[in-house]
Amino acid sequence: MKNSFYKTVFIFILATFIGCKKVEKLNDTKITKAQNDIEYASSLSIYKYDGYSVVKITNPWPKADKNFTYILKQKNSVVPDSLQKYSSIQVPLQSIVVTSTTDIPFMEMLGVEKNLIGFPHTDYISSEKTRTLIDNGIVKNVGQNEKLNIEKLIELAPGVIMTFGLDNNNPMIDNLQKSGLNILIQADWMEQSPLGKAEWIKLFGALFGKEKEAKILFDSIVKNYNDALALVASKKPESTVLYGSMYQDQWYVARGNSWVAQFFKDAKANYLWKELEGTGSQAYSFENILMKGKKADFWIASGSYKTVAELGESNPHYTQFDAFAKKNVYTFESQKGATGGTIYYELAPSRPDLVLKDYIKIFHPELLPNYTFTFAQKLN
Repeated sequence: MKNSFYKTVFIFILATFIGCKKVEKLNDTKITKAQNDIEYASSLSIYKYDGYSVVKITNPWPKADKNFTYILKQKNSVVPDSLQKYSSIQVPLQSIVVTSTTDIPFMEMLGVEKNLIGFPHTDYISSEKTRTLIDNGIVKNVGQNEKLNIEKLIELAPGVIMTFGLDNNNPMIDNLQKSGLNILIQADWMEQSPLGKAEWIKLFGALFGKEKEAKILFDSIVKNYNDALALVASKKPESTVLYGSMYQDQWYVARGNSWVAQFFKDAKANYLWKELEGTGSQAYSFENILMKGKKADFWIASGSYKTVAELGESNPHYTQFDAFAKKNVYTFESQKGATGGTIYYELAPSRPDLVLKDYIKIFHPELLPNYTFTFAQKLN
């Protein structure tokens, strides 16, 4: 996953035909001087013009060998010839299919959830507002991410299908495109900056003609996040933190440059694996974790446990951690939607300000005495 910021540059080739050379040069000069509306996200760039926008998606999956450019075109607008080679999407969209639950909050925040007409495995969606649309038959189940129902999608004929790839081999995406469906590859899941993930609301703003609303909402999140940072500005990261749980015979810890580790840093906590380079996670044996994390002050456990006893029953070796003995164990995954979806996975990427405040409440409770957790829950 990538960690660089503000790096997208557009280069356009001048026309080779003398008759249109002057016009193309003017158009391309305008494009190269356009201002990117994105500040924090490293994989997204949006350039706004009169009647159309240029959207650039970079590093869409780990070790990606390609990037994607999309032209969001308003009705009757004129797009320069140099951009005709890119996929064009007519905006504002009237209908969309998305494939990640993290897209649902963005649409609801902008008030365009009724434009959602399809989603794979709709049980994963937790939001009550969108669940009502599912129950009323407005949002159709279109299969699984790895095996979308192409016939159903052709029947629905959405303005665009927003999906993602996991690596350079994406036969499902290829099949969707061969079927004539309009595809947009997104990469919000690759962002490691908390505010970078949240800034993808601006893409939905551009797709639905809600750019101003998206900016206002995101600016509010940035302010709330910065206000939370100000609360702990004078604090030192003294409390040590253990993160994760056993999965089969491995314990996966977040690397030091990951999304999770950034929250620990910003909340002024001493994450024990902060020096582990890279993003994503690293697998260790239980013995390795116990050696380093036995005396940790806090344990942020993965999983939907409700009590310390339940956690201990899942693996008796957990009782060896001091945080377990002192009942300083928390989880962010205990809240479930009506059909079993995890609310944290759906909502947290779009509301990093609330995630940060939860962590501050855990590590520095005196700073937020009247604050109620949004996602976190202390195991009883």
